This record gives sequence, structure tokens and C-alpha cells, in this order.
Amino acid sequence: MPLSAVRGLLLDLDGVVYVGGEPLSGALEAIARLRAAGVPLRFVTNTTTKPRRRLIADLAALGLALDPADLFTPAILARDALIAAGRKPFLLIHPDLQEDFAGLEPGEEAVVIGDAREAFSYANLNAAFRLIHAGADFLALARNRNFLDRDQALSLDVGGFVAALEYASDRTAHVFGKPSGDFFLGAVRAMGLNPAEAAMIGDDAEADVGGAMTAGLSGVLVRTGKYRAGHENRLAAPPTLIADDLAQAVDLLLAQTSESRPSRDTAR
Repeated sequence: MPLSAVRGLLLDLDGVVYVGGEPLSGALEAIARLRAAGVPLRFVTNTTTKPRRRLIADLAALGLALDPADLFTPAILARDALIAAGRKPFLLIHPDLQEDFAGLEPGEEAVVIGDAREAFSYANLNAAFRLIHAGADFLALARNRNFLDRDQALSLDVGGFVAALEYASDRTAHVFGKPSGDFFLGAVRAMGLNPAEAAMIGDDAEADVGGAMTAGLSGVLVRTGKYRAGHENRLAAPPTLIADDLAQAVDLLLAQTSESRPSRDTAR
């Protein structure tokens, strides 16, 4: 898919815009260039240890102001799905994320699993397994393999726990975050665009780039954050573009798209 067709962008946060609570070199300036050029943007993250309110506050402290409608998180989508289906959830999530599920009556009709960290005890996982095995809805906020921790080393993410519950229960989780196609397509629709008119920029070859390309978007892989040499070889097709960082990716994208691009961001 030619990058000249790209009219809007989806950006990952951790590993692309910032690492360890600090903005990556040139990242905020690159976002400012995109905004000045009138490029519609949405920010998509699989982070499931912070509520959306805190994510927005943390980004503001870094110098990046976001409208809540521009930030897509799996927890918010899962909450909406639970309400729509009238399900009472068993939440196996990080304590800080409880805020995004406030007001929902706890129950045993749906299991929601996120990056629960220390809450991933045998007792909690076994309770989730028993509910799923008995027929409860099985909702996963993400299924990432790993994440770049604050000590700059990779740590185990929620995907391994999702896989364990799938294996034990012989059930497949409904995934709300990346690489779910619905996650990408929802953000693209919010920009008033078609998938072929959007690109995803991320540091996770499988969840960010591979998931986006499967959904019909262009995929831009940056060599920052959790990226390690050779990760792109895990994909069925090469990324549309590989860049050293967000700043370089934005420069290349802006150079290949029309300077007179009309803004189609109908969500504003």
C-alpha cells in the first residue's frame, strides 16, 4: 500500500512517544508537525495498568495534550461491551484500572483479564478459569507477549496468561486491544477515514504493525521501545515502512503525502 495514500495516523504511546515516563527524542516535535499539517491523529494503546484519565494526565505532564476522545484504550471498549451485553464481570486486572470499570456490578457472567501484575496469583487465575470453563464470556484487554519495563528490560505481559487460560479452558478470548482489527478500525472510523487511508506507527511488530496491516492499514515499525532486531521477520508481510524513531517516520510520511491534504477529521 503506497504511503502517498495515507491521510491519517494511529500512534502507539509507550515505546513510540515515550519510554520510562520520558518523551523520546523528537517525538513531541513530530506530533506537533503532524498537527500543524492538519493530519488527523488518534492514539491507541494496549496499556492496561493505568485508567484513561491518568494516561491523559501523564501525557499532559510530558507536554502532550489530548482530548479523551482521541485516546483509544481496551478497557474503555470492554466496559462499553459489558454494558451493552448487560454482563456482570469478574475483573482480573491491575488495581489502578478498576477506575475505568467503576459502576459495574461485579459478577460471574464475564471474565475480563488485563495486565494484573501481582494479582496474577494461582487462586485468581484458577477462579477465572473455572468461570470461563463454566461458560462465562472471556474478554482479554490485550494479548501482548511482553513490554519494555522501567528498567529498560522486557517483562512478561498479559498475553501469556491469556494463552494459559485459553489452553486450560479450550476457549478463545475476545481481544479488545491490538492486534484486534476492530480496535484499529474503530480508531480509523473516528477520523472519518477508510483503512487504506490510515497508517499505524508502533514499536511492536506483531500487535501494532501486523495487526494494523491485517486490518487493511499501512504499518510503520519504529526501532524504539520494545523493538528488537529481527522482530519484523515475524510478520507475514514486510512493514510498509521501517524507521529509526517517530521523528524519522513522520518526516518520511509527510514527504510522501500531499502538502495540500484536506483535513477529513470529522470527529472534531
